Amino acid sequence: MERIRVNTGRKYDIFIERSILSSCGQIVKSVTKASTAAIVTDSNVAPLYLQKVKESLEKEGFKTVSFVFPAGETNKTIATVTDILNFFAENSMTRSDIAVALGGGVTGDLTGFAAAIYMRGIEFVQIPTSLLAQIDSSVGGKTGADLPSGKNLCGAFHQPSAVIIDPEVLKTLPTKFFSDGMAEAIKYGCIGDAELFEKIAEGIDTENADSMIYRCVDIKREIVEHDEKEKGERMLLNFGHTLGHSAEKLSNFTLTHGEGVGIGMYIMAKAGEKQGVTEKGSSEKIAELLKKYSLPLSCDISLQDLCSGALTDKKRSGNNINIVLLNKIGSAFTKKLPVEELYDFVR
Repeated sequence: MERIRVNTGRKYDIFIERSILSSCGQIVKSVTKASTAAIVTDSNVAPLYLQKVKESLEKEGFKTVSFVFPAGETNKTIATVTDILNFFAENSMTRSDIAVALGGGVTGDLTGFAAAIYMRGIEFVQIPTSLLAQIDSSVGGKTGADLPSGKNLCGAFHQPSAVIIDPEVLKTLPTKFFSDGMAEAIKYGCIGDAELFEKIAEGIDTENADSMIYRCVDIKREIVEHDEKEKGERMLLNFGHTLGHSAEKLSNFTLTHGEGVGIGMYIMAKAGEKQGVTEKGSSEKIAELLKKYSLPLSCDISLQDLCSGALTDKKRSGNNINIVLLNKIGSAFTKKLPVEELYDFVR
C-alpha cells in the first residue's frame, strides 16, 4: 500500500492500493471515533460499489445510512447540498459522526461541502471512484457546489480525514470518463513534471495507472501544503481551468470537466507562445496528448463567449483575473490580467 501524508492545517493520509475498497472500513475506523457513517453516492456508482463499502464499514462496527442522488454535474447544486443536509439531520447525525463520499468529483465536492456546514463541521472521508477525483478533486480540501452563474461559486475549504484510492475501480469507468481524468493528469505534467508528461505520452490505461496516480497526488500534496487556501502557488493547479470552466458551463455541461480543461490548456499554451512567454512547440505537444486520449482541442463556443463566461470565474479579483501560463512543459506561472484584456491576450 502506498501512503502519502498531507501536512495541511488538518493532517491526513492518502491511501493508494488496488482492491483497498473491500477494507475501507478499517481505514475509516483508524481515523475517527464516529459511530455512524453516512455514505453519499450517486446513481451511477451506487449499483457498483455502495454495498461493498457499506459491508466493510459495518464489519468495523459502524452504523451506516446511505444517500443516493442523481448522477451528473447538473445536480451539483445548492438544492442537492440541502437534500444531503436534511438527510444528515433526519438520520440524527451528530457532530461526532462521519460522512463518506463515494464517487467522482461531484460527489466528493457536494459531500465535503455538506460536511463542512452541517453542525458547523463534521468529519468526512473521500473514496474517489473516477480518475479525475482520484488524482485531483479528492485531495486538498476544496468542496462546493455550482451556481447558475458559474462552477464552484459557493463552497468551503474542508480537509478530509482520509482519502482512499482504489485504482481497480477504474476498470468500471466508461472510456469517456477515463479520458476526462487524463486531462487533469496532463495538466500535472504541464505545470510540474516533464517526465510525467512523457510517461503519459507513452500510454496510460486502467492497468498501469497506479504510479501516475501517485505522482499526480504527490504534486498536488506539495502545492497544497505550501498554499492551502489558494492565495498563491495553488493557483497553478488552475492551468486550463479558467476557460475550461466557462466551456463546461456554456455547453450546459455537455462538455465534461476534462474536455473543457483540455481546450483551456491548449488555448493558453498557444496564447503563451504568441506572447513569447511559453516555449515554442508546447501547445503542439499538448495537442498530441489530448488527441491521444480522445480529448477535443476546440468546441463550438466562440472564443469571445468563452472569455466572457470566464469573467464570473472565482479566480477573478476585482477588475483582474489570474491566468496560468507555461514557461515550458513542466513549469508554469501565474499572471494577473485586467479582465478587459483577456480576450485580446488569448485571441
